[in-house]
Amino acid sequence: MRIAFYGTPEFAVETLKRIHNTNHEVAAVITAPDKPAGRGKKITSSPVKDYALAHNLPLLQPKNLKAPEFLRELKTRAIELQVVVAFRMIPEVVWAFPTKGTFNIHASLLPQYRGAAPINHAIINGEKKTGVTSFFITKEIDTGAIISYKETPIGESETAGELHDRLMSLAADLAVETIEKIQTGNYTLKTQNELMDPTQKLKTAPKIYKNDCRIDWRKSVSDIYNFVRGLNPYPAAFTQFIDGEGITRTIKVYEVEMILKNHEYEFYKIITDNKTYLWIPVKDGIISILELQQNGKKRMRIEEFLRGVNIGWDWKLKHQISQ
Repeated sequence: MRIAFYGTPEFAVETLKRIHNTNHEVAAVITAPDKPAGRGKKITSSPVKDYALAHNLPLLQPKNLKAPEFLRELKTRAIELQVVVAFRMIPEVVWAFPTKGTFNIHASLLPQYRGAAPINHAIINGEKKTGVTSFFITKEIDTGAIISYKETPIGESETAGELHDRLMSLAADLAVETIEKIQTGNYTLKTQNELMDPTQKLKTAPKIYKNDCRIDWRKSVSDIYNFVRGLNPYPAAFTQFIDGEGITRTIKVYEVEMILKNHEYEFYKIITDNKTYLWIPVKDGIISILELQQNGKKRMRIEEFLRGVNIGWDWKLKHQISQ
Protein backbone atom coordinates (compact mmCIF):
# COMPACT_ATOMS: atom_id res chain seq x y z
CA MET A 1 0.00 0.00 0.00
CA ARG A 2 0.94 3.65 -0.41
CA ILE A 3 1.20 5.07 3.08
CA ALA A 4 1.48 8.59 4.49
CA PHE A 5 3.19 8.82 7.88
CA TYR A 6 2.57 11.61 10.39
CA GLY A 7 4.91 12.10 13.34
CA THR A 8 7.38 14.47 14.96
CA PRO A 9 9.39 13.28 18.02
CA GLU A 10 11.83 10.45 18.55
CA PHE A 11 9.00 8.17 19.69
CA ALA A 12 7.62 8.19 16.13
CA VAL A 13 10.91 7.45 14.35
CA GLU A 14 11.04 3.74 15.17
CA THR A 15 7.58 3.21 13.65
CA LEU A 16 8.52 5.12 10.49
CA LYS A 17 11.70 3.07 10.22
CA ARG A 18 9.81 -0.20 10.54
CA ILE A 19 7.21 0.79 7.94
CA HIS A 20 9.97 1.94 5.60
CA ASN A 21 11.55 -1.52 5.88
CA THR A 22 8.37 -3.32 4.84
CA ASN A 23 7.19 -3.85 1.26
CA HIS A 24 4.80 -0.90 1.61
CA GLU A 25 5.67 2.45 0.05
CA VAL A 26 6.07 5.53 2.23
CA ALA A 27 4.50 7.99 -0.18
CA ALA A 28 4.77 10.97 2.18
CA VAL A 29 6.22 11.84 5.58
CA ILE A 30 4.44 14.72 7.30
CA THR A 31 6.12 16.36 10.27
CA ALA A 32 6.19 19.68 12.13
CA PRO A 33 7.90 22.73 10.63
CA ASP A 34 11.40 23.50 11.88
CA LYS A 35 11.42 25.73 14.95
CA PRO A 36 13.84 27.43 17.39
CA ALA A 37 14.98 25.24 20.26
CA GLY A 38 17.39 25.41 23.19
CA ARG A 39 19.00 28.40 24.83
CA GLY A 40 20.47 29.63 21.56
CA LYS A 41 17.09 29.34 19.79
CA LYS A 42 18.79 27.54 16.93
CA ILE A 43 16.39 26.42 14.20
CA THR A 44 15.96 22.69 14.73
CA SER A 45 14.31 19.97 12.68
CA SER A 46 12.27 17.11 14.12
CA PRO A 47 13.71 13.59 14.55
CA VAL A 48 11.15 12.35 11.99
CA LYS A 49 12.36 14.89 9.44
CA ASP A 50 15.96 13.87 10.06
CA TYR A 51 15.10 10.22 9.36
CA ALA A 52 13.11 11.10 6.24
CA LEU A 53 15.94 13.18 4.78
CA ALA A 54 18.56 10.54 5.61
CA HIS A 55 16.54 7.92 3.70
CA ASN A 56 15.31 10.10 0.82
CA LEU A 57 11.65 9.83 1.80
CA PRO A 58 9.25 12.47 0.40
CA LEU A 59 8.79 15.09 3.11
CA LEU A 60 6.06 17.64 3.82
CA GLN A 61 6.09 20.22 6.65
CA PRO A 62 2.79 22.08 6.47
CA LYS A 63 2.10 24.89 8.92
CA ASN A 64 -1.62 24.57 8.21
CA LEU A 65 -3.05 21.09 7.68
CA LYS A 66 -6.12 22.58 6.02
CA ALA A 67 -4.13 24.60 3.48
CA PRO A 68 -5.36 23.88 -0.08
CA GLU A 69 -1.83 23.38 -1.40
CA PHE A 70 -1.12 20.73 1.26
CA LEU A 71 -4.39 18.90 0.55
CA ARG A 72 -3.70 18.94 -3.19
CA GLU A 73 -0.20 17.59 -2.60
CA LEU A 74 -1.56 14.71 -0.50
CA LYS A 75 -4.17 13.74 -3.07
CA THR A 76 -1.68 13.66 -5.93
CA ARG A 77 0.22 10.93 -4.10
CA ALA A 78 -2.59 8.34 -4.30
CA ILE A 79 -2.34 7.54 -0.59
CA GLU A 80 -4.36 4.54 0.56
CA LEU A 81 -3.61 4.56 4.30
CA GLN A 82 -2.30 7.08 6.84
CA VAL A 83 -0.40 6.24 10.03
CA VAL A 84 -0.14 8.76 12.87
CA VAL A 85 2.29 8.53 15.80
CA ALA A 86 2.84 11.44 18.22
CA PHE A 87 1.53 14.21 15.99
CA ARG A 88 -0.80 17.13 16.50
CA MET A 89 -4.56 17.03 15.96
CA ILE A 90 -5.45 16.22 12.36
CA PRO A 91 -8.55 17.79 10.74
CA GLU A 92 -11.26 15.60 9.27
CA VAL A 93 -10.52 16.77 5.73
CA VAL A 94 -7.10 15.10 6.13
CA TRP A 95 -7.87 11.91 8.08
CA ALA A 96 -11.04 11.04 6.14
CA PHE A 97 -9.75 11.00 2.57
CA PRO A 98 -7.61 7.79 2.25
CA THR A 99 -9.50 4.76 0.97
CA LYS A 100 -8.37 2.59 3.90
CA GLY A 101 -8.56 5.29 6.56
CA THR A 102 -6.16 6.83 9.06
CA PHE A 103 -5.05 5.12 12.24
CA ASN A 104 -3.16 6.39 15.26
CA ILE A 105 -0.85 4.62 17.70
CA HIS A 106 -1.43 5.78 21.27
CA ALA A 107 0.90 4.95 24.16
CA SER A 108 -1.71 3.58 26.56
CA LEU A 109 -4.37 0.90 26.77
CA LEU A 110 -7.30 2.96 25.56
CA PRO A 111 -9.77 4.13 26.70
CA GLN A 112 -7.53 4.79 29.70
CA TYR A 113 -5.11 7.71 29.51
CA ARG A 114 -6.40 9.63 26.54
CA GLY A 115 -4.32 12.75 26.07
CA ALA A 116 -0.84 14.10 25.39
CA ALA A 117 1.19 12.48 28.20
CA PRO A 118 0.00 8.90 28.77
CA ILE A 119 3.41 7.47 29.68
CA ASN A 120 4.04 10.03 32.41
CA HIS A 121 0.56 9.81 33.92
CA ALA A 122 0.51 6.01 34.01
CA ILE A 123 3.67 5.93 36.13
CA ILE A 124 2.62 8.90 38.28
CA ASN A 125 -0.60 7.06 39.09
CA GLY A 126 1.28 3.90 40.05
CA GLU A 127 -0.11 1.69 37.28
CA LYS A 128 1.24 -1.85 37.06
CA LYS A 129 0.66 -2.24 33.32
CA THR A 130 0.23 -0.18 30.17
CA GLY A 131 0.66 -0.70 26.45
CA VAL A 132 0.01 0.72 23.00
CA THR A 133 -3.24 0.88 21.05
CA SER A 134 -4.01 1.32 17.37
CA PHE A 135 -7.33 2.94 16.47
CA PHE A 136 -9.00 4.69 13.59
CA ILE A 137 -9.05 8.47 14.00
CA THR A 138 -12.44 10.16 14.38
CA LYS A 139 -13.56 13.66 15.32
CA GLU A 140 -13.03 13.29 19.07
CA ILE A 141 -9.37 12.93 20.09
CA ASP A 142 -8.26 9.40 21.10
CA THR A 143 -11.81 7.99 21.01
CA GLY A 144 -11.90 6.06 17.72
CA ALA A 145 -12.65 2.37 17.24
CA ILE A 146 -9.79 0.14 18.35
CA ILE A 147 -8.06 -2.12 15.85
CA SER A 148 -5.48 -3.78 18.10
CA TYR A 149 -3.28 -3.32 21.15
CA LYS A 150 -0.19 -4.67 22.90
CA GLU A 151 0.17 -4.83 26.68
CA THR A 152 3.27 -4.67 28.88
CA PRO A 153 3.96 -4.52 32.64
CA ILE A 154 5.48 -1.41 34.21
CA GLY A 155 8.52 -2.11 36.37
CA GLU A 156 8.37 -1.03 40.00
CA SER A 157 11.32 1.34 39.54
CA GLU A 158 10.87 2.06 35.82
CA THR A 159 11.09 5.71 34.78
CA ALA A 160 9.08 7.49 32.12
CA GLY A 161 12.18 7.57 29.92
CA GLU A 162 12.73 3.83 30.21
CA LEU A 163 9.08 3.05 29.54
CA HIS A 164 9.07 5.50 26.62
CA ASP A 165 11.86 3.52 24.94
CA ARG A 166 10.13 0.18 25.45
CA LEU A 167 6.79 1.47 24.18
CA MET A 168 8.52 3.07 21.20
CA SER A 169 9.57 -0.39 20.01
CA LEU A 170 6.20 -1.92 20.93
CA ALA A 171 4.41 0.83 18.97
CA ALA A 172 6.45 -0.01 15.87
CA ASP A 173 5.51 -3.70 16.18
CA LEU A 174 1.86 -2.80 16.56
CA ALA A 175 1.88 -0.37 13.63
CA VAL A 176 3.26 -2.96 11.21
CA GLU A 177 0.79 -5.59 12.45
CA THR A 178 -2.09 -3.11 12.13
CA ILE A 179 -1.11 -2.23 8.56
CA GLU A 180 -1.18 -5.92 7.62
CA LYS A 181 -4.58 -6.37 9.28
CA ILE A 182 -6.00 -3.42 7.38
CA GLN A 183 -4.55 -4.62 4.09
CA THR A 184 -6.06 -8.09 4.48
CA GLY A 185 -9.23 -6.94 6.23
CA ASN A 186 -8.49 -9.45 8.98
CA TYR A 187 -9.58 -7.44 12.00
CA THR A 188 -12.62 -6.74 14.16
CA LEU A 189 -13.15 -3.23 15.47
CA LYS A 190 -14.13 -2.61 19.08
CA THR A 191 -15.58 0.66 20.25
CA GLN A 192 -13.93 2.18 23.30
CA ASN A 193 -17.30 2.16 25.07
CA GLU A 194 -17.24 -1.65 24.86
CA LEU A 195 -13.91 -1.72 26.70
CA MET A 196 -14.88 0.64 29.50
CA ASP A 197 -15.11 -0.99 32.91
CA PRO A 198 -17.98 0.65 34.82
CA THR A 199 -16.21 -0.16 38.09
CA GLN A 200 -13.08 1.78 37.11
CA LYS A 201 -12.57 5.52 36.86
CA LEU A 202 -11.61 6.76 33.40
CA LYS A 203 -8.16 8.35 33.78
CA THR A 204 -6.88 11.06 31.46
CA ALA A 205 -3.37 12.12 30.43
CA PRO A 206 -3.35 15.88 29.82
CA LYS A 207 -0.25 17.76 28.75
CA ILE A 208 2.13 18.42 31.65
CA TYR A 209 3.22 21.99 32.29
CA LYS A 210 6.06 23.30 34.46
CA ASN A 211 3.84 24.10 37.44
CA ASP A 212 2.49 20.54 37.35
CA CYS A 213 5.99 19.23 38.14
CA ARG A 214 6.38 20.65 41.65
CA ILE A 215 6.66 17.91 44.27
CA ASP A 216 3.87 18.01 46.84
CA TRP A 217 5.58 16.77 49.99
CA ARG A 218 2.23 16.39 51.74
CA LYS A 219 1.50 13.29 49.67
CA SER A 220 2.38 9.72 50.63
CA VAL A 221 5.90 8.41 50.19
CA SER A 222 4.79 6.08 47.35
CA ASP A 223 2.94 8.89 45.56
CA ILE A 224 6.04 11.08 45.67
CA TYR A 225 8.22 8.21 44.47
CA ASN A 226 5.91 7.54 41.52
CA PHE A 227 5.67 11.26 40.73
CA VAL A 228 9.45 11.63 40.46
CA ARG A 229 9.99 8.58 38.25
CA GLY A 230 6.95 9.49 36.14
CA LEU A 231 8.64 12.78 35.21
CA ASN A 232 12.16 11.39 34.74
CA PRO A 233 13.91 12.50 32.58
CA TYR A 234 11.48 15.03 31.14
CA PRO A 235 10.06 17.42 32.17
CA ALA A 236 11.49 16.43 35.61
CA ALA A 237 9.99 16.90 39.05
CA PHE A 238 11.28 19.84 41.04
CA THR A 239 11.29 21.30 44.52
CA GLN A 240 12.70 24.44 46.12
CA PHE A 241 14.95 24.95 49.11
CA ILE A 242 15.47 28.14 51.07
CA ASP A 243 19.14 28.21 52.14
CA GLY A 244 20.63 29.84 55.21
CA GLU A 245 20.93 33.19 53.42
CA GLY A 246 17.28 33.19 52.38
CA ILE A 247 18.08 32.36 48.74
CA THR A 248 15.64 30.13 46.87
CA ARG A 249 17.33 27.18 45.17
CA THR A 250 15.27 25.38 42.56
CA ILE A 251 16.24 21.72 42.31
CA LYS A 252 15.13 19.20 39.70
CA VAL A 253 14.79 15.76 41.27
CA TYR A 254 15.42 12.80 38.97
CA GLU A 255 15.74 9.82 41.28
CA VAL A 256 14.57 9.08 44.80
CA GLU A 257 14.31 6.08 47.07
CA MET A 258 11.31 5.56 49.28
CA ILE A 259 11.98 4.34 52.81
CA LEU A 260 8.80 2.89 54.26
CA LYS A 261 9.20 3.18 57.99
CA ASN A 262 7.69 4.79 61.03
CA HIS A 263 9.77 7.73 62.14
CA GLU A 264 9.74 10.54 64.66
CA TYR A 265 11.31 13.18 62.42
CA GLU A 266 9.51 16.45 61.86
CA PHE A 267 7.68 16.28 58.53
CA TYR A 268 9.51 18.03 55.63
CA LYS A 269 12.57 18.83 57.76
CA ILE A 270 15.79 18.22 55.80
CA ILE A 271 17.83 15.38 57.31
CA THR A 272 21.39 14.94 56.02
CA ASP A 273 24.92 14.01 57.05
CA ASN A 274 26.22 16.47 54.40
CA LYS A 275 28.11 13.57 52.82
CA THR A 276 26.03 10.67 51.58
CA TYR A 277 22.31 11.21 52.06
CA LEU A 278 19.56 13.82 52.02
CA TRP A 279 16.24 12.74 53.44
CA ILE A 280 12.83 14.41 53.45
CA PRO A 281 10.53 12.85 56.08
CA VAL A 282 6.89 12.71 55.02
CA LYS A 283 3.79 11.38 56.72
CA ASP A 284 4.30 7.65 56.07
CA GLY A 285 8.01 7.31 55.41
CA ILE A 286 11.13 9.04 54.15
CA ILE A 287 12.11 10.17 50.66
CA SER A 288 15.84 9.83 50.04
CA ILE A 289 16.98 12.03 47.15
CA LEU A 290 19.54 10.18 45.00
CA GLU A 291 19.98 12.30 41.85
CA LEU A 292 19.24 15.97 41.29
CA GLN A 293 20.16 19.09 39.34
CA GLN A 294 20.49 22.71 40.44
CA ASN A 295 19.64 25.51 38.03
CA GLY A 296 22.59 26.07 35.72
CA LYS A 297 24.39 22.91 36.89
CA LYS A 298 24.70 19.36 35.59
CA ARG A 299 22.76 16.38 36.88
CA MET A 300 24.59 14.78 39.79
CA ARG A 301 24.36 12.08 42.39
CA ILE A 302 23.56 13.21 45.90
CA GLU A 303 27.11 12.59 47.15
CA GLU A 304 28.54 14.98 44.54
CA PHE A 305 25.87 17.57 45.30
CA LEU A 306 26.60 17.47 49.03
CA ARG A 307 30.33 17.98 48.42
CA GLY A 308 29.51 21.33 46.85
CA VAL A 309 27.07 22.72 49.43
CA ASN A 310 26.78 22.87 53.18
CA ILE A 311 23.21 22.17 54.19
CA GLY A 312 22.93 23.38 57.74
CA TRP A 313 20.05 23.31 60.19
CA ASP A 314 18.74 26.54 58.63
CA TRP A 315 17.98 25.05 55.18
CA LYS A 316 14.25 24.50 54.67
CA LEU A 317 11.86 23.34 52.00
CA LYS A 318 10.08 26.31 50.46
CA HIS A 319 6.92 24.18 50.59
CA GLN A 320 7.28 23.97 54.37
CA ILE A 321 7.55 27.74 54.69
CA SER A 322 4.70 28.60 52.33
CA GLN A 323 2.06 26.25 53.75
